Parts: sequence; C-alpha cells; structure tokens
Amino acid sequence: MSHAPAHPRDPIGWSLLLTAGFAALCFTRLAIPGIIMFDEVHYVPAARTLMELSGPANVEHPMVGKQLIALGIWLFGDEPFGWRVMAALFGVIGFFAGLRAMWFASCSRFATVAFGILLATGFPLVVHARIAMLDSFMVGFLLLALWQLAAAVREAETARWRLALAGVFMGLAMGAKWSVLALMPVPGLAFLAVRAMHYHGNILTCRRGAPVPGISLLEAGLWLGVVPLLTYFVSFWPYLVYENYALGFTDIVSLQWDMLDLQGQVIEPHPYQSVWYQWVGNWRAIWYLYENVDGAQRAVVLLGNPFSSLVGLIGFGWCAWAGWKGNRAALALAVLYAVSIGFWIVAAKPIQFYYHYLVPHTLLMGCVALWLDAMWQRGWKWLAAGILAISALMFAYFWPALSAAALEGERSFEDYTWLKSWA
Repeated sequence: MSHAPAHPRDPIGWSLLLTAGFAALCFTRLAIPGIIMFDEVHYVPAARTLMELSGPANVEHPMVGKQLIALGIWLFGDEPFGWRVMAALFGVIGFFAGLRAMWFASCSRFATVAFGILLATGFPLVVHARIAMLDSFMVGFLLLALWQLAAAVREAETARWRLALAGVFMGLAMGAKWSVLALMPVPGLAFLAVRAMHYHGNILTCRRGAPVPGISLLEAGLWLGVVPLLTYFVSFWPYLVYENYALGFTDIVSLQWDMLDLQGQVIEPHPYQSVWYQWVGNWRAIWYLYENVDGAQRAVVLLGNPFSSLVGLIGFGWCAWAGWKGNRAALALAVLYAVSIGFWIVAAKPIQFYYHYLVPHTLLMGCVALWLDAMWQRGWKWLAAGILAISALMFAYFWPALSAAALEGERSFEDYTWLKSWA
C-alpha cells in the first residue's frame, strides 16, 4: 500500500505566538531611558528636521529610517516612546517576516519555531528594536523581502505579486541603510543561475522551469532590479520639497556620490570601533547606555548571545555543506550570510562597529535553525532542544543589561563583561 506524501502544517499559530512574545520584549520599558542614547543623537534630530522640511540633516544616510522615526514622533510626540516606537514596530514586523521566510524556504515547523527562538534570544535584533537607529528598519524590510521571495518560489501561482512586493521591500531596505546593499543583487543573480540550468529556448523570455515557473528572466529583472531602484529613489522625495535645499531628480542621483564620499571619510578613532572577525567571534561589545538615569543605574549593551552566536558558526558550516549536497534553503542562507559578512571584509568604510553585524547575525541564526532541524529529523531531539534552551537561558541572564532595567549599582557591568573586550 502506498502512502500519501507528508504535508507539514503551516506553523502560523506558533509564529504568531512567538511574535507576540517578541513584541512584549520590544515594548517593555521602551521609553526608558528618558534621554537620548548612543546614535539616537544623530537620528532623532534628523527626524525632527525632516518634519520641518526646511533642509537635509544626517545627509550621509538615506531617508526611509529617518522618515519612520519622524512618523513615530508625529504620532506619539517628541519623547522617548515616540522616538523608538517605529523601530520597535519594525523589529516585530521583521521578526514575523523572518519566521514566514523560514517556513516557505524549509517547509519545516521545527526550523520555523527554532528560528523564532534564536532570533528573539540572539540579542542584536531585540536591542535594535528598542533604539531609534536605522538598523531595525533595514533588517525589517530585508526580512519582508526574503519572505516574499521564498513564498514566490514555493507558490508559483502568487509569484508575480510577491516578486513585486519583494522588489519594493528591497528598495525600502536600501532606503533605510546602505549596510544591506551587498545582498540586493543576490536574488536576481540566483534567479539567473537557476534559470540558466533549466531554460528551454530563449533564456530571457522563457517562462518554464525553476526557480519560479511562469516568470521570465526579463520580468524577474523588472521586479528584482528596476522596482528596488525606483523605490529607493522615490524615498528621497523630501529633497524635492525642502524649503532651503530643493533638488531635482538628477541632483538626487548625484547626491548618492556625495553620500558615498561622506561614508568613506576617515573620522576620529572611536573606542567602540571593531572589525568583522571581532563580530564573528563575539569579542567586542558596544554599551549604548550605561549611566544612572530614571532613578537607577541602567544599561543597554549590544552583544551577540555568547552561546548561540558561536554555535552559529557551526550552523553556517553545516548549511554550506548541506547546500553543496542540494539543500536549497541551506544553500540560500549560507550564501546570504557569506555575502553579507564578506561585504564588511572588503568595505572601504574606515570605521566599523558591531551593529554592522546585525544582518549577518540574523542570517546566521537562520543557519542554526536549519542545522537544528536536521538534528531533530535524525532523532537527536534532546540536543536540538538543549541548544535552544541554553540560548534562552543566556538571554534571560543578560536581559536586564539589554533592556535598560534597574541594576544594583555602578559596578553591575561586571556581571556582564565576561571578556575584557566587552567592557
């Protein structure tokens, strides 16, 4: 007797439950500290200036993140909650989108749930969802794009509108922060590579075969190349209406070179600067906050989970191996991680910081999720569950120093600086 193939159920309920839990983490004490912290000193004033439309501020960065911070201030007032609420919202949206991307990429309930646990307890995503910087918007839009891309491959009948949405989200991710630029060509190049192995007839117009039947290479170029660029440039609309600095469209194109020059300028060395191998090894932390404020000693430290960040390197190695053996989801995550960290290895930006690891770290947690899923499927459930449990316990220990909770005193940082380089 033959048996029908297994069709795993969509873990939408688990995804929503995990997202609700992550939202609770993001919004707990969101208005604390009641002062500007770390790089909010750049982006909150830039958002205020943007609301006035008098002229540009913080010119070296694109516009989307600052527009969203300004929207939060407009909706909720020029106060700490208003500064940070949109970053929190996009952290939550990105979290849910990441789980949906993992489901469509892997069709594994366990991998999806594991990814949610790893993302929530990995430190960088929740820290950036609680501060008025650009990174939460960048990663939120990136994960939305990856969701739609994975779903387009899995469900060809919805592929056209999903690819169009992916293109818009890719443009908005670039419009939030340039740190995501290296990943933007990857979907189109992957489409080209896969179609080249399966095409019949004219490769440009052929609609048959993987990765998305019914979509030609020319059409994919529209959604994954033209639409992201148009979306990116549309996000610069304030430059068309600034009272004291109005530009034309061609001037906005030229502006990109000025932004690049500003990004590449050598600035004074910073005590928190670091480089890619320090991020990968989790050697260097950034204290976004450490002072007595709002009636107590409080801290917000940017660091990777000391356990899952290092385990992630094993997950990446497994994904590279499994991808070579034909696991498409593992291959995709291994390539995305390698490209995202490779960008910072060769980038000309003279001063770099641990927050540039947010995108690679997020993808790395996806690698771990797929690796744990392989363990789970092979019957090593105790080991897979144990790794998730240790990650969660580590997060619980560090949570006060991630979330501006009241600490015991001025020397409380010693409880969290396990390495001298974390101080």
